[in-house]
Amino acid sequence: MSTLALEKNTNRGAVALEHAFMCARIGEDNKAKNIVVLDTRDITPLFDYLVFMTGASRRQIHTLAEEIDAAMAAEAEKRLTIDGYQSSRWVVQDYGDIVVHVFDPESREYYSLEDLWADAQQLDWKR
Repeated sequence: MSTLALEKNTNRGAVALEHAFMCARIGEDNKAKNIVVLDTRDITPLFDYLVFMTGASRRQIHTLAEEIDAAMAAEAEKRLTIDGYQSSRWVVQDYGDIVVHVFDPESREYYSLEDLWADAQQLDWKR
């Protein structure tokens, strides 16, 4: 890998990490509960970070998804896909390097994705 390619990849990784932390902070600002950021770089080549959070109501889940997307768009990060918005029990937004999950409490407990990704390092996003 060339030095320029390595530097670009390293910079992209730092940007993805900061954006994952930004998504977590947006969740906190909008009263999400149980916010978790996982580093999945050593586990899967599909994405680098997972962000999980829980909303208390359909309205809050929509707000969380919309606020995260607006902030990511302001950072020139395009959402590749969104799923679950209409049902609002589990909204998944894919930004390539980052996948954001916004759950209602029952779905979060039922699917227990933190257990599925238990080998991933949990990051301190409040730093």
